[in-house]
Amino acid sequence: MERINKSHPEEFILLGFADRPWLELPLFIILPMYFFLTNLSFLDMCYTTSIVPQMLFHLGGSEKTISYLGCAVQLYFFHTMGGTECLLLALMSFDHYVAICKPLHYTLIMNRCTCILLVATVWLSGMTYAVSEATVTLHLPLCGHNTLDHLICEIPVLIKAPCGEKGTNELTLSVVCIFMLAVPLCFILASYASIGHAVFKIKSSEGRKKAFGTCSSHLIVVFFFYGPDISMYLQPPSSISRDLPKFMALFHGVVTPTLNPFIYTLRNKDVKGAWGNLVRSVFTSK
Repeated sequence: MERINKSHPEEFILLGFADRPWLELPLFIILPMYFFLTNLSFLDMCYTTSIVPQMLFHLGGSEKTISYLGCAVQLYFFHTMGGTECLLLALMSFDHYVAICKPLHYTLIMNRCTCILLVATVWLSGMTYAVSEATVTLHLPLCGHNTLDHLICEIPVLIKAPCGEKGTNELTLSVVCIFMLAVPLCFILASYASIGHAVFKIKSSEGRKKAFGTCSSHLIVVFFFYGPDISMYLQPPSSISRDLPKFMALFHGVVTPTLNPFIYTLRNKDVKGAWGNLVRSVFTSK
């Protein structure tokens, strides 16, 4: 190494795994996946933060009101997180598709700049959806009506509240939700159809098992997220039952963020072994 006649060098050379170059590609593939999981974890944290404190305050006390400003802020945050997660789950399915179906091109397609650009686009799209839909909803005439049969401020429930014609508002919400829910879901299903086709071509059973293990966690999260949302948003708000929005808010705000870490950590052999030991010890003690 060339000597530098200064008190400190101009730069450092990080060797990393230079002596094990075969490790670099697998690690690169794993790290973008964790980059997307980090964003998903942050979304879940924001989901919980945006609704659960206010929910606990109302459930544990006699005060059942929320200011107009507080309702507006909650509306923007809640739907920003929801719209962003819809698109992020679709992006994660594309990441799995590239990793399994085009492994030799993965580093070229899913490089660092591309991953950052895709995630930034997802967040921007989620914010655009939330700002446009929430702003239109908040400008609907309420005619003095200020009672919402719900736990939080949410667009379908607020659309049911205004006086006058609601058909146009419901149609607009349905059209927007088709693009935010149905289109990403179709993209996810198409990605996994291609992944399934590629996996069945793998000759080794160990390789197929590993590929299915990589995708199973994401598919479970997709099911938990899209199932309730489709039942809530792809039907006219006027036809939604009275208690459905309340249970869906609890599910998204509490159940899904709690389950997601468990779902993804169950891919780890040590975690699965620990859970197995715990279950066996419980049944043995009984």
